Amino acid sequence: MKKFSKVACGVFLAVSALAIATSISCSKKSAGQAFTGTGDGRNGKIEVSVTVNNGKIIDAAVVSHSETPGLSDPAIKGVIEQVKKTGSADNLDVVSGATLTSKGIIQAIKAAVAASKGETVSAASYTDTECDIVIVGAGGAGMVAGIEAANKGAKVIILEKMGVVGGNTISSTGGLNASYTPEQEKLGIKDDKETFFNDTMKGGKNINDPALVRTMVENSAAIVAWLQSDIVGADLSDVGLFGGATNKRIHRPQGGSAIGAHLVPLLEAACKKQGAEIRLNNKVTDVISDNGKAAGVKVSYEGGEYTIKAKAVIIATGGFGANPDMVVKFQPGLAGFGTTNHKGATGDAFAWIEKFNGDLFQIEQIQTHPTVVPGKGAMITEAVRGNGAILINREGKRFGNEMATRDVMSAAVLAQTGKTAYIFFDQGVRDSLKAINGYVKNGFTTEGATIEELAGKLSIPADALKATVEQYNKYVVAKKDPEFGRNPNSFTRSYKNAEGKQVNEDTQLVKGPFYAIEIAPAVHHTMGGIKINPKTEVLTKEGTPIPGLYAAGEVTGGVHGANRLGGNAVADICIFGKIAADSALAYIGK
Repeated sequence: MKKFSKVACGVFLAVSALAIATSISCSKKSAGQAFTGTGDGRNGKIEVSVTVNNGKIIDAAVVSHSETPGLSDPAIKGVIEQVKKTGSADNLDVVSGATLTSKGIIQAIKAAVAASKGETVSAASYTDTECDIVIVGAGGAGMVAGIEAANKGAKVIILEKMGVVGGNTISSTGGLNASYTPEQEKLGIKDDKETFFNDTMKGGKNINDPALVRTMVENSAAIVAWLQSDIVGADLSDVGLFGGATNKRIHRPQGGSAIGAHLVPLLEAACKKQGAEIRLNNKVTDVISDNGKAAGVKVSYEGGEYTIKAKAVIIATGGFGANPDMVVKFQPGLAGFGTTNHKGATGDAFAWIEKFNGDLFQIEQIQTHPTVVPGKGAMITEAVRGNGAILINREGKRFGNEMATRDVMSAAVLAQTGKTAYIFFDQGVRDSLKAINGYVKNGFTTEGATIEELAGKLSIPADALKATVEQYNKYVVAKKDPEFGRNPNSFTRSYKNAEGKQVNEDTQLVKGPFYAIEIAPAVHHTMGGIKINPKTEVLTKEGTPIPGLYAAGEVTGGVHGANRLGGNAVADICIFGKIAADSALAYIGK
């Protein structure tokens, strides 16, 4: 190791058992002295300064970051307040709605505290190695695959190019679509697999691969049970309605909490419990071919390069929504659009399969999400509309069926004055959905005690807005929307309130205060990608499976067709992630 000066030193701290390589810098240890450390946030490095006196933190501040303004503010404030209150870097909680930013700040704080103790732990170092199954990507699909494979006896290494796990899954706010489940039965919801299949095909404009859709539908109830088992321990007991669905089938945590923030930490913990090793800041640069068979991967990290030989490779790298050049290449009309994707969603894997003559399918199919906060990249979950919210324009009027598919609503929003609109809801909707508290905390909402007050703040004609809401409330009572044909299942909601009492009510917008969030479409999901069959085997251009190579999640194409229904992404990544593991296990004989 290099010699370090007494005044300053550059070191790397392996944070946690996952060996998160976090760079830190420090100065000569003394009472009341400031130390700095950096961690990995959603968009890059976060630097924090910590002042330590006699081993206790007496002050802390975020020095620099590249996180999204507004969206990251609650995390910065929340974590720093915790540190100042406790004087310790231990047992810090992440802030809801900004999980990745929170984790990055906590990493940086721990790095700075380590520096204050004079610790000079070197960076994690990797050398050539072997395993049964190597998985590329530690998002939902990759971690589900890792849990399943390790649980059944395989030696598994999961490689993640970012400094944190979760990928786009961590930002998922909705839930997981499944049909014919015990959870639906308990709530008196009538649904069936055929309706789920037909809804998905219709939503995808019937260009979906029917075999993949059927596989998803047939395995949906089982994946809910698997995720709620002792293996993972998730809560998917609340069931709601999303756009394009005939019936309520999106399964989510009780109270309507965001699924991603709930699920990702559980998946990460389950990987550790089952013995699947996760290596962060490890970027795969290629898949190795051995006479046409996938035989491992080449990896690059801050300390150099190395190779992992494996009997099977699972690609779970996610989509390419954060690669604007690639997006525009396949959809020129999306030039200039923002994105909800994390910065690692860049489509790296497509180049890796070329040597195998691997095929891409429906790569031009890219979805925009209609309710994204302009300039923030923060998505407002469809559950807000599913629980009763409406969309209004600057004239104070509804302009479409709020429960229509995302492509339809995105086009409708862009047709309005200013190419944005507002999602409007009342306190009743907020009470029914915990995710809304995060939007309020992030400063996304405008609030008014009355409809007239809110209209004034938005510079919207109060009379028009009031008339719109009154008319909508009449539709709710009649359970019929002759104007736009909104799904009548969205005119009632069921949830457990803060006291744990079951609430069943209609969705009239009558309970003040009233809220509005400005929204506009942004690139959200890339439906096309690597072509697979129902076993998740990667296919060649001739349609034959590539031995030892599997893919799951948003990196693949065919499940969603021309438009993905909300709730089908989490179903997709979990179901096909588990299938990929089982297929790879069968291939290697475990």
